[in-house]
Amino acid sequence: MRTLETLSGGEWVTTGEWIDVHDPADVRTSFARVPALAAKDVTRAYDHAERAFAHWKRTSPFERAQILTDAARLIRERVDEIAADVTAENGKTRAEARGETLKAADFLDYYAGLGRQGYGTLLHDVRPNHRTHTQREPIGVILVISPWNDPLITPARKLAPLLAAGNAAVFKPAGETPVSGLHFARALHDAGLPAGVLNVVTGRTAELEEALLDDPRITGITFTGSNAVGNRIRRRLADRNVRFQGELGGKNASVVLRDADLAAAAKAVVAASFGQAGQRCTATSRVVVERPVYDAFARLLLAEVEALTVGPGSDPATTLCPLSSPRQRDSVLADIDQAIEEGATLFTGGTADTDRPHGCYVRPTVLADVTPDMAIWREEVFGPVLALRAVDDFGAAVDAVNDSDFGLAAAVFTRDLGNAYRFADEAECGQVAVNTTTTGWDVHLPFGGFRDSGTAYKEQGDEVLRFSTRVKTVAVHFGETARG
Repeated sequence: MRTLETLSGGEWVTTGEWIDVHDPADVRTSFARVPALAAKDVTRAYDHAERAFAHWKRTSPFERAQILTDAARLIRERVDEIAADVTAENGKTRAEARGETLKAADFLDYYAGLGRQGYGTLLHDVRPNHRTHTQREPIGVILVISPWNDPLITPARKLAPLLAAGNAAVFKPAGETPVSGLHFARALHDAGLPAGVLNVVTGRTAELEEALLDDPRITGITFTGSNAVGNRIRRRLADRNVRFQGELGGKNASVVLRDADLAAAAKAVVAASFGQAGQRCTATSRVVVERPVYDAFARLLLAEVEALTVGPGSDPATTLCPLSSPRQRDSVLADIDQAIEEGATLFTGGTADTDRPHGCYVRPTVLADVTPDMAIWREEVFGPVLALRAVDDFGAAVDAVNDSDFGLAAAVFTRDLGNAYRFADEAECGQVAVNTTTTGWDVHLPFGGFRDSGTAYKEQGDEVLRFSTRVKTVAVHFGETARG
């Protein structure tokens, strides 16, 4: 078993206590261990970040950009090693892990390029002989809390923009998947990131929560995870001037209209529902089908689902990986059982993989005859489970999509351009797809949800700068104009 160190103040450090990292393909296996930091170590990380910010914010944007570019290069050079560790600690297939690793490098490259540009706008001024502009400045020390489902790409999408803009960070990776985040930190460190600009806190969240959230030097918190935890953080910040960027839950729907290419829609829905075993915030978990094509679409969908190969992520033949932990597996199975008790019809799946009793496997599951009052229709499952519902027409389909407390992603499959645009206008969610998956949003595309799916601060693209920078307006009076 490998023993890893964590990054604090530019040094790779350990403690006397450890957390074992398990392989969800076989939880009997601990493939690595990381330091279990204490509250005093968290305070020390904020000390380092505070000191480093004073220097980093004044560092040339071109120098900051070069460090990010060099880190991206190192990640690409190490892609096989990193992807193997992503698979080992998270469970996703090697192809998914490799894609995640390369996308993390893309985030660094994108924000390196964006960091070379000026952040601001030249404005007209009503006063004569004045020139006014806005400029964006870093906000300070930001706490980054990332989840276990995308253990490398989520830190990349959060850290790359805030570092490019000149902020410092304290980064808390998920306890189940800290190794991937340490790879990201290692690449930045090896690329020359100054000491203390990035500090990684590995440890048990329950023991560190107060030290992580209550430090007075925090200027912003960016969090991806459950609504329960996100709302707890929000309440904790209620009387403090601390920005909160939350990417929270989702209950994403795909609509199949009667004029859709049904075979293409079935393939896209299965890719969006069962990639990463459904453990994506944008995964399709509800499918709304116009009644005239419901039976035909269901047959095509089931054929695609039953062609999936369940197995460990390290096996090249695997197309459906294990879930990330025994707790997540058991939670998903409980959700399926509840749906059946409430009257849903089990088309396929619905059980653990008894051939692999020590792995976190759930067979790909499709539930039909789902009604709006069922928990499986309303609550996030975060696993390989798909709920089907038939509706009479386009209007009913849009109503079904919007029948949710969440509003992250939705898709429509249709050959009618008018219906495509109507759906884009009427779907109450932050990401809308037409004839493609609800998943797969690239680094330059603003990302985030409506309603309970997140806060007003978007991630990705240049929209993220609204969170990680503040706007200053500058007016310059340059005197009387020379006269000839």
